[in-house]
Parts: sequence; C-alpha cells; structure tokens
Amino acid sequence: MSVELNHTIICSRDSRASAEFLANILDLQVGTESGPFIPVATSNGVTLDFATVDAESITMQHYAFLVSEEEFDAALARIKEAGLTYCADPRMERVGEINHHHGGRGVYFLDPSGHGLEILTQPYGNLETAGSET
Repeated sequence: MSVELNHTIICSRDSRASAEFLANILDLQVGTESGPFIPVATSNGVTLDFATVDAESITMQHYAFLVSEEEFDAALARIKEAGLTYCADPRMERVGEINHHHGGRGVYFLDPSGHGLEILTQPYGNLETAGSET
C-alpha cells in the first residue's frame, strides 16, 4: 500500500465557522459533525477536520489547495465577494494581486482563525514552466 495523507486536524476558534468558510470558498461540502470535529473533504480524499480550541493555542498553519483554472476563477470571485484581503505572496505584501508562478495562478488569504490559505492552479516544481514566475 502506498502512503497517502488521509486527514488532518485544523485547530480553529470556531470549527463550524472555519469549516463553512473553507467549504464556501472552494465550493466543497461540510460533512457531518463527528465528536469534536467538523470535516471538509477534498476531491483527492483528504479530510480537513476542524476542531474548536482555545484561541491562544492556535498556531498559524499554511494549507495550499490545487484547483483547476475554472475553480480558481470561482474561488477568487467568492474571495472578492466576501471582501477578503488577498495577496500574491505568502507575506501578504502584494495586496489585491495574484501570482503566476509555475505557469499557473495563485493567491493567498487568511481563514477566520488566522491560518494562511493558498489556492494555486499549478503545483510547485513544475519544471516545464518554472521560468515563468512573476
């Protein structure tokens, strides 16, 4: 059997709000609550289990989602509709811009608990287009 990531727990100030936020932006479904977890499953079978914890114990994490060009357009439209700050870089310095790394497009934004989220249309390390970063 090959090794695959099955699920991960994301500490949140409000698990329901964070799960619904991500599901809305990426057009995913919020699953049925199971114990302290509210799941959001991605198309490759990885489940993000949101758990409410004391806000002081949350350490910012980064989660990147590979999407199609059409999904990127739709997600960016929902980000803009929600009035969220988005940036072309992980340091959040190029506000209101997207990047074109690896021959695709990418954008960074924060979730309600302060985690850094990224959507991108080409995976990192795409050697065929690595020279086309802007």
